[in-house]
Amino acid sequence: MKIHHLKHHQAYVDNLNATLQIQSSFVASKNIVDQVHIQTAIRFNAGGHINHSLFWENLTPPSAEGQLPALGNSKLREALQNRWGSVEAFKSKFEANLLAIQGSGWGWLVQDIESGGLEIMATKDQDVVPKLKKPLLGVDMWEHAYYLQYLNNKKEYVTGIWNVVNWNVVDARLAASNIQVFGDLAGLAASSSSM
Repeated sequence: MKIHHLKHHQAYVDNLNATLQIQSSFVASKNIVDQVHIQTAIRFNAGGHINHSLFWENLTPPSAEGQLPALGNSKLREALQNRWGSVEAFKSKFEANLLAIQGSGWGWLVQDIESGGLEIMATKDQDVVPKLKKPLLGVDMWEHAYYLQYLNNKKEYVTGIWNVVNWNVVDARLAASNIQVFGDLAGLAASSSSM
């Protein structure tokens, strides 16, 4: 995870900062064509930064908060049971979603902002969770997330992720607003989407 954080995540931050500097020069020169062309790099690197930031926050060292008893009688446990019948049934569906991702991407437990319902979804590459969905739990399914420890055994990584999920953070996200979930990233998201 140190390499994942210090190399992979840091590269998204560095590339985003560099790309935003370039975009700034395009805005200053009123070069709308180059502003449009650079959006792919902004989207990819900002998505990498946002997704990884949410990922790190919903992890904890093993045996701290990462066990299911940490859910207790929480609103999250109740919501998972209401939607999937049990926490174990949710985990099974979530694992299937993660293992179905082809190539690189992310698996998410989200809350629909309009209905309040919970959903399991995947995003491709570094795409962020869609606007009307609040991310509660995100799992990085890029090969760099698991290869050093699990080689090509995605199933073992997916099974092992439950040992390090910080259920207190996931539960807090359920009760929080979308802006609160994104924290400092909300300003980043707002400033990059407004250009």
